[in-house]
Order: sequence, then C-alpha cells, then structure tokens
Amino acid sequence: MDSLAIETTACRGRPGGDIDLGAPRYVGAARCPDAGIKLPPVSATKAERLRADDREWWRRVALLPIRPGPVFSALRDGGEEALDRLQEPVTAVAFLAGISLFLSTGTAGRLYDQAGFDPLLVAVEAIVAGALVALQNYWLGGAALLLGLRGLGSDVRYRVARQVVGLSTAPFVLSLVLVWPVRIGIFGQDLFRSGGADEGASGDIFRGIDAALVLWAFLLALVGVRTVERWSWPRSLGATAVAAGLVALLALAALFG
Repeated sequence: MDSLAIETTACRGRPGGDIDLGAPRYVGAARCPDAGIKLPPVSATKAERLRADDREWWRRVALLPIRPGPVFSALRDGGEEALDRLQEPVTAVAFLAGISLFLSTGTAGRLYDQAGFDPLLVAVEAIVAGALVALQNYWLGGAALLLGLRGLGSDVRYRVARQVVGLSTAPFVLSLVLVWPVRIGIFGQDLFRSGGADEGASGDIFRGIDAALVLWAFLLALVGVRTVERWSWPRSLGATAVAAGLVALLALAALFG
C-alpha cells in the first residue's frame, strides 16, 4: 500500500455550494463526479501501514507449519522491528501450544482421579498449566537453543532464539484445534482419568500423532536455525539437537525428580 486516495461517499460540488467529503474510505484513486474534482492521492498514515503489516505477520504465522521459510527469513532480515512485530503472534502460538502439550501429559490424564474435578475445572487447569508450559518452552527452550547455537559459533541474540522456539511449537496449535476436539469426542472424560478407554489401541493412534507433532516441531526449529543463521543442514541439526537434548533432560528431571 504505497499511496492511497480518499474516495468520498457524498461529494457535492456546484457553483456556490460546498463539497461534502462525507465518510472517507481508502482506494487507489478518487474523483468527485458532481464537481468534476479529482482528489490527489495521499500517503497512508503510519498507523494504517502498521496495521497492514501486523495482519501480514499474523497471516505468515498462520501458514508457518507448512511454509516456515517466509517467517524465519523475515525474522532474520527484519531486525528489531520484526522481533517486535512477531511478539504477539509468538505469544499466542506459545500459549495455545502450551495448552495442547499439557493435555497430552500424564498429569492431565489423571485429573479425574482426584475428587471434585469437573469439565470446568479441567478447562481452568488446562489454561493455567498451559501458560506455565508455554513460559517453560519459551524461556528455557530458548535458552537451550541459545546454548546449542553459541556452542557452534553463533552470536545470535537470546530473543531471536526464544522466538524460533516459540514459533516452532505451531504444530501443537493445530493439534489443539483439529485433533483434541476429535479426541475428546471419542474418549470424553476417560482422557482425564487412569484406566480409561483411551489407554487401548485407539489411544495409541493419538499418541502416535503426538509423537509426529514433536518431530514436526523439531523440524520447524531446524528450518528456523538454518534460515536465521544461513548454516548448512548438518551444522543446523547439531545446534537443534543440542537444544532438544537439553529440553529432554529437563523434562526427565521434572518427571523423575
């Protein structure tokens, strides 16, 4: 949107009369048909450009699971402005992915083992715990990736590493929107109690989907590292694998500690 003009919705111009600009809307050209006046194009305001840019960032992030290149390239080339613009989309992705990840944990699978739990409490627990998982992924996962990158010679900033990790959790957002409604529709409350119907072969199918999502997230992180750093695949794989190993160790320590 390089230049815009104001097209009037009520434009009256006659000898001795006034021109009523009415309510403006923005188009590529404008003319006042009654008065024969063509209004000159005017530049878009900064606020309008920012809103358009923000919409474009959200569109890119929405396509990230299948088209990660444009987002990570913009993150690499856009500097501080790109980091600022990505902050809200990354926060949303990390939060929704956190909810999905929590629902897949053994903790969520035993909620109904406790007396007094109902669907409302499960929803509240998922939101609160999902936010905590998101914070863990964003800050600790970002720190793990930073260590992997620095260990292989990168001078990347911590903020960039955090955003690469946050964006890489996008497949779990798809799971929350597409897979979990089906899962709940099939198994219902059994998902949240020990010994439920989801522990059979049909539940194994969904656990296989969970494993595929983890691999998908890892591959997105790998693409992110390679794009941001312009590294080779082996070097990018090394940094991403170090980060994944550190996150796995932290998860095991939390599980068995």
